[in-house]
Amino acid sequence: MKRVFLAALLALSLALPAAAQRSGTYDVTGRNPDGTDYTGTLLLTQIGLSTFRVQWVIGQDEIEGVAMVSGLTFATAFTLGEQTGMGIYQLQPDGSLVGVWTTAGAFAQGEETARPR
Repeated sequence: MKRVFLAALLALSLALPAAAQRSGTYDVTGRNPDGTDYTGTLLLTQIGLSTFRVQWVIGQDEIEGVAMVSGLTFATAFTLGEQTGMGIYQLQPDGSLVGVWTTAGAFAQGEETARPR
């Protein structure tokens, strides 16, 4: 019985990081690396235990990528035009994501907050 309980506890602890983040639509506010502000939406769709499909709509732009959650860290990889981008966010107690992003080879980074609807 003790082994069954420990196995169940281990399985639950492995599932908790993904459970801490949820699929859904988020309202996004951010600042581009050049200092201009933007707003839009982010759609998160869980596709694995700790992986998500991410889709931003910022103005006329649709940006797609993937993400992984580990503890309270949410890491993204996406394409922005011809460039590869990446972001690192921290999950906040209210369910929002606050982080920074950049594109490969850039010398600046953007900031972004995504709040669940």
